[in-house]
Amino acid sequence: MINELIKLIQNQEEELKKLLELLETQYKMIMGKDVFGLEGLVDKINECGKKIAKIEVERRKLIGGKSMPEIVNSSDNKELKEVYRDIGITMEKTTQQKDTNDILLKQQIMFTNKMLNIMNPSREIKTYNSYGNLSR
Repeated sequence: MINELIKLIQNQEEELKKLLELLETQYKMIMGKDVFGLEGLVDKINECGKKIAKIEVERRKLIGGKSMPEIVNSSDNKELKEVYRDIGITMEKTTQQKDTNDILLKQQIMFTNKMLNIMNPSREIKTYNSYGNLSR
């Protein structure tokens, strides 16, 4: 069981590294404002996510109801501890890159919306409210 678990974790880490590469490519496209490239990258990222989820389901079937830290800590297998640590590091990098990309995309969408509001302002009549401020 331990050897199968090590193999699954290694496969999952390989897929996570592929996802990390795709997210880094996405970051470069965001910074280069390559909208059409980003659109093409979405399917690849989704496919990679499906592969990772499939491996995760296999891993959960293998270990049953136990948690991974429990199994790793109770095991004396040095290789298992090492691959578990490595996948944790890779997972952290992937999460960080995804969060960075999400923040950059939201920032650019907000900027675009503000520019559109400046170029094409609202046509409704603005009135003052009870505090003396313009209502929007």
